[in-house]
Amino acid sequence: MRMIAALALLCLLPFAAAGHEYRSGQIAVDHPWARATSGRTGAVFLQIENTGTALDRLIAAEAPDVAERAELHVHQHDGDVMRMREIGSLELPAGKTVTLAPGGFHLMLMDLKSPLKVGEKIPVKLRFERAGEVEVLLQVETKPASATDAHKH
Repeated sequence: MRMIAALALLCLLPFAAAGHEYRSGQIAVDHPWARATSGRTGAVFLQIENTGTALDRLIAAEAPDVAERAELHVHQHDGDVMRMREIGSLELPAGKTVTLAPGGFHLMLMDLKSPLKVGEKIPVKLRFERAGEVEVLLQVETKPASATDAHKH
């Protein structure tokens, strides 16, 4: 009986390890999260891996339960000033992982219906040019101490 229980547990381990990963075709989305907010906008971070052999693009996102719209953004240095600007799409090269993290690429949830609170789980739909749609459930977390810490999520 113990042998059967141990085998069952071993079979479940891959699913436990993939608890934050979502897939559509050749696209894998890992650990989607957002910072807790007090205002009308929120930032979303995640990793997107293109396991395929062709370029894909993240072309849109939406989170209608919590925000009026979602936009793709990037931080850029303009002299000594860091500025955020909207981008139309995000290239996902074949065989590569693209990280959306503080200080770089990210999704902005605009006109939040209410502030994002630590512990909430929020459905977000990501639309890819080739892979189609992926619905992810992001976790609202506290702000990491630095952009480097965000990569540990």
